[in-house]
Amino acid sequence: MKRNSCLILLLALLAGCSAPKAPQSVTLSKDALMDKIMGGWAGQTIGVVYGAPTEFKFTGTLIPDNMPISWGEGYVKHWWDRKPGLFDDVYNDLTFAEAFQQLGLDATSEDLALRFAYAPYHLAHANQAGRYNVRQGIMPPQSGNWMNNPHADDLDFQIEADFVGLMAPGMVPQALDIASRVGHIMNSGDGFYGGAFVAGLYSAAFVESDPAKIVDMALEGIPQESTFWQCINDVRLLHKRYPADWKAAWFELLKKWDCDRGCPKGVFLSFNIDAKINSAYVAMGLLYGGGDFGKSLEIATRCGQDSDCNPATVGGVLGVVLGLENMPPFWKDPVMEIWNLDFEGTDVSLAKGSQYSFDQALQLIAKNGGEVRENEVVIPQKPVEVLPLEQNFVDTYPIYRDQKDAWMSTDYEFDFSGNGFVIWGNLVCLRGITADYANRVSKKHVGSEVFALAEENDDYVAEIEVWIDGALDQVSILPMKGTSRKLEPAWKYGLPEGRHTVKMVWRNPKPEEYLLRINAIQYYSEKPNEDVYYHN
Repeated sequence: MKRNSCLILLLALLAGCSAPKAPQSVTLSKDALMDKIMGGWAGQTIGVVYGAPTEFKFTGTLIPDNMPISWGEGYVKHWWDRKPGLFDDVYNDLTFAEAFQQLGLDATSEDLALRFAYAPYHLAHANQAGRYNVRQGIMPPQSGNWMNNPHADDLDFQIEADFVGLMAPGMVPQALDIASRVGHIMNSGDGFYGGAFVAGLYSAAFVESDPAKIVDMALEGIPQESTFWQCINDVRLLHKRYPADWKAAWFELLKKWDCDRGCPKGVFLSFNIDAKINSAYVAMGLLYGGGDFGKSLEIATRCGQDSDCNPATVGGVLGVVLGLENMPPFWKDPVMEIWNLDFEGTDVSLAKGSQYSFDQALQLIAKNGGEVRENEVVIPQKPVEVLPLEQNFVDTYPIYRDQKDAWMSTDYEFDFSGNGFVIWGNLVCLRGITADYANRVSKKHVGSEVFALAEENDDYVAEIEVWIDGALDQVSILPMKGTSRKLEPAWKYGLPEGRHTVKMVWRNPKPEEYLLRINAIQYYSEKPNEDVYYHN
């Protein structure tokens, strides 16, 4: 018996010796750390510009191989001068990097939300919905919660979480903590997980060079019960099934996951800004690109949908792996032309942002048990704790898109069967538009043209009562000013399943100057439509 016990103990010891142990720390020179940070910022910017001409022009379809994607000398500066708003995910990132630089590493969600909400530049989707909520006094996490934000599953935090991983090099747990403080300003559920995943990708890229292992590390903190984890895990499984055919994997993903349940612009349409499918295209670029910078960018771009932001993430992650110094000059040289220029609506350039990230990384390393020496840093490696499970649109399935193309001047009524609705539309200004012109141009197009003529300093704020089943449910506040605007005039989720009536009454109408454009109304039910496939 004693001999058997000794044998068992010996075998256990041998097994323990043979099992590889994760390193407790990783050492980088300060020069290498800064070079990787600069590579991350450069790679993100390269990807944004590379995919600029195709952004959301290929929805639900691949960009064909015979269509060239341009790149070359002067290309970044060309877009910088022509369309500064194209760089939205970069300057959103820089806004948060600057906020942490000024407020410190312990900046609260509320502090960060206020900085973000009052930035002067244009925002859209979950970002603008979160900004609106904060300006109305709804602070995170409620500002990003799906009950208050129809865009909660959109990819907005995904495209601006890059800075998180750059300030938390090799420290995925710390990256997830920062992501939780930032991401719930504008997102929740899968929308939040998209940003947490990206933060993890960047953080892991400082200590790992294999794209497959980087993806694995970034997924460790995402709950496996979430549809986000399941979607990205499918990319890993498909990569094993079709190791040399990314298009086959793309098609399988499309069949299973191309179903947007939240964004009013995308439900039942080919446009899909949902974080799951777009993060999946990021993972595809990394896995099928095999570490090759150009090939990875091209795959992520040709997957379609948000084809500038997805390659931006891929480019940023690989930029960290390579470092700016080792980045191919073909890709690097054009971005260096704008390296010291401040982005629209900010006082921050890529050069300043890189310095901010470097300073914050040194502070975070020291704060979390690492070492900051004269010429190098020792980065602690700690286990990742899984984030709490949160899922949006629970028991809330889109069942019908009612295309209205209608206008409201004083009141509007509709009824439906289900448990929720969301109106896709916007407030428009009629100043400068003659009645004859409005009558001659189809209503379908007047809204966008009129809206473009609205003055940014227009202080008019519409107040619209929303009555549901005969009771006043809410007063929807609709500022005309673009940075303050409410994206959807009204919505309501979680009603008792059944027949409902909705009446909207304009409290302070000015029908000669302002109209409410109602493009479409989407209806929801606690049970899925039998004719529509949903993955849960």
